[in-house]
Amino acid sequence: MHFGLFQWFVLLPISMTKKIEISHKTIIFTVSFLIFIWFLYYIRDIILIFFISLLIMTILNPTVSRFSRYKIPRAVSVVVVYLLAIGILALAIAGIAPALIEQTTNFANNLPKYLANIGFPSLVSEQVVKEVMAQIGTLPGKILKVGMSIFSNILAVVTVLIIAFYLLLAREKIDEQLANFLGEEKAKEVAKLIDTLEFKLGGWARGQLALMIVVGILNFIGLTLLKIPFALPLALLAGILEIIPNLGPIVAAIPAVIIGFSISPLTGFAVISLAFLIQQTENYFLVPKILEKSVGVSPIITLLALATGFKLAGIVGVLISVPILITFQVLIKKHLSVK
Repeated sequence: MHFGLFQWFVLLPISMTKKIEISHKTIIFTVSFLIFIWFLYYIRDIILIFFISLLIMTILNPTVSRFSRYKIPRAVSVVVVYLLAIGILALAIAGIAPALIEQTTNFANNLPKYLANIGFPSLVSEQVVKEVMAQIGTLPGKILKVGMSIFSNILAVVTVLIIAFYLLLAREKIDEQLANFLGEEKAKEVAKLIDTLEFKLGGWARGQLALMIVVGILNFIGLTLLKIPFALPLALLAGILEIIPNLGPIVAAIPAVIIGFSISPLTGFAVISLAFLIQQTENYFLVPKILEKSVGVSPIITLLALATGFKLAGIVGVLISVPILITFQVLIKKHLSVK
């Protein structure tokens, strides 16, 4: 009996030990997959340029198509749309940049006074105030640095515009080109996928941009009527943070509320009411009207995508994180529907 028990303990591990076999196909697949991941990481800058070009194409293509309906050659339509977009952007920057830099600097210099007026504990807040002042005070310099880096890397900007230009030119004949390479049936599936991506990405990008502009303008008008100083940078902040769902409008309202309460309690509550009114107008009127053609993405997933994009690629990562998320969503739905 004791021998049987001893034999059981000795032979049990041996009997439980199984020979693990890994086929050569598994090894080849694993190595190939790792090489593919490394290759994607190695050419990540190229992928980023192409994706931004694709995003620009989805934004501009509906306008180009409208011009083409009037029998204007597509190449001419693309050039006209390019010139209009660049001209509007240049005029907007030239119009608001001087006032924005001046008001932002003044706000940074006067921030301690506003905090003191609302009774913020000076001993506790001294370090916080210095840090906030340092960050806000360097904002004009950071904006200038970003602008200089864009112009210094003009080759990448030109590359994006050229690729987007050719994508816009080829978009009209994409079905024929796909059929030549993939065959009729497969080409129809890929073309349908491209149409879906263009619909979702373009709808989101144009809608989000319009929403940011409208929210910024509403904040500027409201803050100006309430005679809140630095209405321009505060409105611009509200428009930019509109890309962050739910949390963005709250964060954007904090500086305006601080200034409002530093003037008077009535003004402070008026600023809170303004922020609440704009938020409700956005939720019940602007979003359904402006973003009705865009894809619905969960706010939590959007926040995670924005945080991940910022961690991986900074400001550029924030700008393209949601479009990448939408792209993956469309591809996954397509894959599941095929199955």
